[in-house]
Amino acid sequence: MSDLSLIERRSAAIARGVGVATQVYAARAENAEIWDAEGRRYIDFAAGIAVVNTGHRHPRVMAAARDQLDRFTHTCHQVVPYENYVSLAERLNAAVPGDFAKKTIFVTTGAEAVENAVKIARAATGRSGVIAFGGAFHGRTFMGMSLTGKVHPYKAEFGPMPGEVFRLPFPISLHGVSVEDTLAALERLFKADLPPARTAAIILEPVQGEGGFYPAPRALLSALRQICDTHGIVLIADEIQTGFARTGRLFAMEHHEVAADLVTMAKGLGGGFPIAAVTGRAEIMDAAAPGGLGGTYGGNAVAIAAAHAVLDVIEDEGLCARAEALGSRLRQRLESLRDRVPQLVEVRGPGLMVAAEFNDPADGVPDAGFAERVRRKALDAGLILLTCGIYGNVIRFLPPLTTQEPVFAEALDILEAQLIAASDEARHG
Repeated sequence: MSDLSLIERRSAAIARGVGVATQVYAARAENAEIWDAEGRRYIDFAAGIAVVNTGHRHPRVMAAARDQLDRFTHTCHQVVPYENYVSLAERLNAAVPGDFAKKTIFVTTGAEAVENAVKIARAATGRSGVIAFGGAFHGRTFMGMSLTGKVHPYKAEFGPMPGEVFRLPFPISLHGVSVEDTLAALERLFKADLPPARTAAIILEPVQGEGGFYPAPRALLSALRQICDTHGIVLIADEIQTGFARTGRLFAMEHHEVAADLVTMAKGLGGGFPIAAVTGRAEIMDAAAPGGLGGTYGGNAVAIAAAHAVLDVIEDEGLCARAEALGSRLRQRLESLRDRVPQLVEVRGPGLMVAAEFNDPADGVPDAGFAERVRRKALDAGLILLTCGIYGNVIRFLPPLTTQEPVFAEALDILEAQLIAASDEARHG
């Protein structure tokens, strides 16, 4: 079996709307390494888009899943509940930032978590309006698409979006948008289109993911918290990509000492098994009537068991500190290349949620072509990278937090070589 034969079979069998970033077909994986159908090895700096923060097939996560498989796989918690669902909810209630009583629900995907957070906010407030941000990504369901601030490829061709969703510019100093600009836009929105008394929620990512790995300034989060408190608006933190030690804290909101009312999470929670959650203020979470929340596979027992092991691994192996250490090394290496790679205009991101943004050095225009060239050259050299950003000119780095030292060093060498080579090619035509 070859990658080429699989490419042909995939093209014939899978809808073209399911895009892929590479034509590497995984045959097996271990920690930060993937081997394809032809036996070629790759270093994985994507981690399934921040899913396997604990590495591919972490032994403790696999052992927990196997143990649960020997007990039962599915009863539907809404029909026959089980203890590990309850205990995982208790752990998240204690871990999510906020000095108040909390409750949790489990669902299957990040988009489903976002949908339920909006439902809960609307039920709790009796209001309908939701405010999101430009460049945000909140999923591919209809409410998720409506909240997402990027048209292609997520919203194009899918018709009218759900109503009562409004958008603000996200403050990005590199792009000339300040916190003051964002708050002024919010004030105009309140006066022109959506009064506070009709606003159910404001949702944002503490670090934008697909939008380009732009961290939300502390001043913005503090101001939004105050505005939400003043007007009875629910503040939702989308921690789906930022959660579970990725930013050097269990949750990115911990960097800001601001607590959201509701937190959505998924990705890194399951260590490769599909699970998502909403955790928030108990009185808000209880606004929906019994039966209004849930789903057949929500809180699947095997995924719940894996999530318990993920939380244990993060604590026992010190993965928050490791994210800080590896992220610092990566940022330093990238910064050291500025003279050799003039396209590199910014390196950013907390912990091991790092991004590099590239512009054309001649005119300062976002250079998506250069970012894609680097990604392809790195892939050819055995390093899997992802691009992002509304202009497609950002490379995001999401290696497992458990990446072995020699593998991490090897990846940095590949990255440096391919950045320099791509810059030299661009310079010489």
